[in-house]
Amino acid sequence: MKNNPIIIINGEPNSIFLEILIKSLKSKSYKSPIILISSLKLFKFYMKKFNFKKRINIINYENLGNVNLSVKDINFINVKVNLSNNFKKITNKSNIFIKNSFEIGLKVMKTLKTTKFINGPIDKKYFLNKKYFGVTEYIAKNTNAKKFAMLIYNKKLSVCPLTTHVPIKKVTKYITQRSIKEKTKLINNFYIKYRKIKPRIGVLGLNPHCESTDKYNEDDKILKPAIKSLKQLGYKISGPYSADTMFLKKNRVKFDVIIGMYHDQVLTPIKTLFEYDAINITLGLSFIRISPDHGPNEKMIGKNISNPLSLIRALEFLDKN
Repeated sequence: MKNNPIIIINGEPNSIFLEILIKSLKSKSYKSPIILISSLKLFKFYMKKFNFKKRINIINYENLGNVNLSVKDINFINVKVNLSNNFKKITNKSNIFIKNSFEIGLKVMKTLKTTKFINGPIDKKYFLNKKYFGVTEYIAKNTNAKKFAMLIYNKKLSVCPLTTHVPIKKVTKYITQRSIKEKTKLINNFYIKYRKIKPRIGVLGLNPHCESTDKYNEDDKILKPAIKSLKQLGYKISGPYSADTMFLKKNRVKFDVIIGMYHDQVLTPIKTLFEYDAINITLGLSFIRISPDHGPNEKMIGKNISNPLSLIRALEFLDKN
């Protein structure tokens, strides 16, 4: 429902997130109440620094039965974090704060029966500690999602990496017909639900020009059979296409979504095309999880030069749906 609250968790406290959040809230108003889960001390610091005047409505997440949420105010759940310097380097000292924020956020979302969830950027190196490929996998695991996909979404063109933050040398291990079919179905369902269309999906080949000097060619043995099977089921899907020409204007306009085999194969061109005008949506969850399509930007913390557009787009999407 459109007026259900948007749950926002801070993510990494030493990041640009509170700066871009304040800029996002200054830029326009939203119809959905916002519940921010962060450090009250830290947020007040940023409010003062960026001259943001807004009433804070403190709520108790353990007693949400009669909670009154305000659209005009910042509904706030305080999570303590021990930071001696708000602009120091990112370390694993933030891990407990991030973990607690996720747990509280997911609990509040379930209690209030909302499906709108945003998390600020998180440094995978420290928080995930090599236990997960990325935050997409972390959230899927902690919400019991068996099938999921990362969609970098823009109204004109979206991309989905078949593998997320997998090292290049391990990519082929995770390219399967099953994975292609699962992610295609998730993308199709998302577009039908939120865009009321069956998306035109193009699939990139793994190898240069979809050719291989090896005897085993993944494009022929895995991708083509999967695409053929999906076509027979009625999906608007085609490929594999050569990645070096797929994002030319005359080619990309034929598609709503492009599925790539690995992270940078599709994220590099989509960020070149749209820069900050895209959001990271996790498909396959029982709720809409979105994060801005960028990291904590450690070098830009506190400098008032960070672009809030991706977070604005995330808030607009959830406010509309």
